[in-house]
Parts: sequence; structure tokens; C-alpha cells
Amino acid sequence: MARYIFITGGVVSSLGKGLASAALGALLQARGYSVRLRKLDPYLNVDPGTMSPFEHGEVFVTDDGAETDLDLGHYERFTGVAARKTDSISSGRVYSTVLEKERRGDYLGKTIQVIPHVTNEIKDFIAIGDDEVDFMLCEIGGTVGDIEGLPFFEAIRQFSHDKPRGQCIFMHLTLLPYLAASGELKTKPTQHSVKELQSIGIAPDILVCRSEHPIPEKEREKIALFCNVRKESVVAAYDLKSIYEAPLAYHAQGLDQAVLDAFNISPAPRPDLAVWHDVYDRIHHPEGEVRVAIVGKYTQLEDAYKSIAEALTHGGMANRVKVKVEWVDSEIFEREDTAPRLEGFHAILVPGGFGERGTEGMLKAAQYAREHKVPYLGICLGMQLAVIEALRNVVGLKSAGSEEFDHESGKKRFEPVVYHLKEWVQGNHKVERKVGDDKGGTMRLGAYDATLKDGSKVAQAYGSTTIDERHRHRYEVDIAYKDQLEKAGLTFSGMSPDGKLPEIVEWADHPWFIGVQFHPELKSKPFDPHPLFKDFVRAAKENSRLV
Repeated sequence: MARYIFITGGVVSSLGKGLASAALGALLQARGYSVRLRKLDPYLNVDPGTMSPFEHGEVFVTDDGAETDLDLGHYERFTGVAARKTDSISSGRVYSTVLEKERRGDYLGKTIQVIPHVTNEIKDFIAIGDDEVDFMLCEIGGTVGDIEGLPFFEAIRQFSHDKPRGQCIFMHLTLLPYLAASGELKTKPTQHSVKELQSIGIAPDILVCRSEHPIPEKEREKIALFCNVRKESVVAAYDLKSIYEAPLAYHAQGLDQAVLDAFNISPAPRPDLAVWHDVYDRIHHPEGEVRVAIVGKYTQLEDAYKSIAEALTHGGMANRVKVKVEWVDSEIFEREDTAPRLEGFHAILVPGGFGERGTEGMLKAAQYAREHKVPYLGICLGMQLAVIEALRNVVGLKSAGSEEFDHESGKKRFEPVVYHLKEWVQGNHKVERKVGDDKGGTMRLGAYDATLKDGSKVAQAYGSTTIDERHRHRYEVDIAYKDQLEKAGLTFSGMSPDGKLPEIVEWADHPWFIGVQFHPELKSKPFDPHPLFKDFVRAAKENSRLV
């Protein structure tokens, strides 16, 4: 049976619960334990799939096709454990499941209530796969005191009560604000946050305190006394230059030891942190720098492209260079020339997105990269726009465009070289979709196989001709234009196994110009960089010597 660690947050949001959970998972792995991490979100959306990136940041996609919170990306990057549908749940999913059961008559006419029906549903979710790992880490989204989070807090309280003593512990993240006027850290917000937690029946075993300043011994003792935890269980969390310092930083502060002590695990295996020391060394001792422009439509919120930024960092680590990312709003290129803004960059990346806004600017960025022989990586929409650019400016089909843009505007303006995907093969069955279907969970989601062309740049980068990658899209490049494009020099170097869906395109006469329909960034890790990002940064590094 797994031991459970429930991670909650207090005082303010965005303290780094996801990062602390991921780092703790990595530290437990370093001691030889198996782990799985879960996220319980109190919002009423069924999942983040229909939320704007400005609302919620990136949507992380799992192999089995779940659209989840971006914290699951942190979990995967730090532990290497592939997330599953069962690792992410929201209030919306819980309530919809309960209501479906009620409509079917599963509750035998009982009055449906938050306790026990909603809390039981949450408890059942938490317990999935508890015989598979040594430790199950469950992060509760939001902040203690939020009204929508109460069913989750009640559920984990009940869950802990149901389990044998010593099988569940609670870890609470809080903030120690620093008042410059008096020159002191204030512990009162932490005390109030713990009091709030205790009022709903949960007593934290470990406190992780975010602080910009060192926590004096006197303040640590005060927190321990007033919050009823051991002094050794008050763990400092200071600001870091890189998130990948977190496992070493938390280990230095004794977080993993405090967790093992709370479970009375003694003697505990010693940690092997060689991987994280290597990661630290690669981050802090680069042998050069490359500048990469990310030309997208959600650049005002960097969390919208979180996995891409991290995958570029991983590619830099693999090549011993620092990747300096600069965010460029694609709409600028609809008013200005691309050359003055893109001239100094060693590589250009155009990421995914939805809708027509900003796409003409992204298209111009692809054109600039093609004409100036700058390494280019187009992801999802970035690949589709590279194809449209090739058809318009090389093949001569000036009306080339995407069906998505016509659907959005309500009138036909383009020849649809990118069309709404109505059917595809998933495993052993055919999936069918209509334009009028609900938006949530109806895209081509999750891991799909692709076959690569022997001798192509992507095959060289992967070192293989068969791959599987994660997808999240509902529009697809039309195979009908393949012959025209290949005659013009744009090779279709990756296809679905049945040969019907284009997965990868690349310019044959370009040093490094690749567009992919999938999202390679979702599978990259600091200790195992994704082959495409590794090779993309290598190409940028070579280009930096020429610029």
C-alpha cells in the first residue's frame, strides 16, 4: 500500500506547490522509492482544455489523451513518470460523475450531498493505483480557505482518517512576507493559514515556508511552536535562479528527511543525487549562449508556453549552452517588417495556438526563417502555417489558408489546405468528429505513432524511423497538396502509420527547418532532453557561429 503525502497551500496562490511536489517526488526517487503525483483542482471546468491560455496557462496532455493542469508537466519533468488521466481531477469532473450516477439511479433514491457522495468520489479517485507505488503525492489546487476547495480538504481529512495511523501526512506551503520598514519576516500569515487548516480537521506535519530572506532560528522556533509542528519540519523555500535547483535546495533544507521522519521510516536509504548535480552543473556552467525567438500569440503570459520554454532549456543543457528565449508577439509582424526584429536571433520557434488572430505574423516569421536559412521549429499551428507559407510563396497558391480561419469568420476566404479533421484511427478503431461537436475533449489527443522517412533530418535527430508523440489538435494539413509541396522542396518526412495524416514536414535545402503536428515539448526532461529540441538547439548553436 502506498504512503500518501497531501500538499496544500496557504496565504497566497502561486507559491510553488507544484514545484515543491515535483522536487519532493524526485528526492524520494533518489532514495530508491517509486512515486506517482496527482493534482486535485477545485475549479468547475471538467478540465483546462477549454480555458484560454491567458486564464490558465498551458494545457498539458498525457499519453492517454487527458488535458490537464501544467503542474503535471512539472511532475513528469522532475520524476520521468508519465502522467495518466487518473492523475488529474477537477470539481467539474467530480460533480459531473456524481450527477451521472444519480441520473442512472446508482444511489438508490438517496439524497445526493457533498458529504458523503462528493467526498467519496474524490476519495475513490485518490486511491486509484495505490498498490503500484511506494509514495502517492496529491497536490490540492488553490489556497486553504477558498470555498470551492472545501470538499477536497474534507475528502483528504476523511481519507487520512480511514487509513491506518502513519500512512498519510500533510505538507502545507505558506508565505513568510518580509516587511522592509521594520526589517523583519512576519510569521502571522503562516499561523493564520495553519489555524484555518486545523479548523477543518487537518493538522500539517510539515511546513514549507516561501521566503525571500533567510529564516532566523528564532522565527523557525516560533512557527514550530504556534503551528504545532517539529522545528525540523519547518522547511525554508528560497527563490532559485532555476527551477531545476529545487531538488538539491529542498534536500539541503531537509525536506525529504522531514517527510521520512513523519512516516517513521528509519533508517532511510541514502539519496543518490548525481543526476541533479549534473543538471545543476549544465545549467550553471554553459559554454556559450544562443538566442531563440518564440513568435506566438500568447506571449504576454509565459506560462502559456511553459513546456516549450523548459524543453529549450533542456536542449541547451544537452548542448552546454544557455538558451536565451525572447517572446515576440506575432501581431507585431502584421504591422512591421520581420527583419529588424528577427535579425539577431540564432533560431525561430513558432508554437501552437487556436484561432486566426496573429497567424499572418507567425506566417511571416516562417517565411523569414526559410528565406534567411535560420533554424526553424514549427509546432502544431507552427507547422500548418509553414505549409501555408510554402504554398503561398513558393508554389504560388496565394489563396492557401486554414478551414479554421473560415469557420471562425463565418465566410469562405481561403482554399482550405488545412482542414477540420473528421476521422482518424486510434488503436484498433476509427474516431469520428463533426465541426459542431462540443469543444471539450474532442480533439485528436494523446500519443500516436508516426513513421519517419529514412535519411530525413528528423530521422537523424530521433535516431529512429518510428516514434510516438503527443497530439492536441483538430485541424490537419491536407495530404492532397503533398506532391506540389514536395516538388517545391518541402518534404513530408513523417506520416501516420496508415499514410493519411502528415506529421512532419522539412525543407530539403535548408540547414534546419522542421514543422511537426504534435507537441514534442511535452515529453522533454532535464535529464532526458527531447531529440528534436536537442537538435534544434544544436542547429542554433552552429548558426550562432555564423551570425
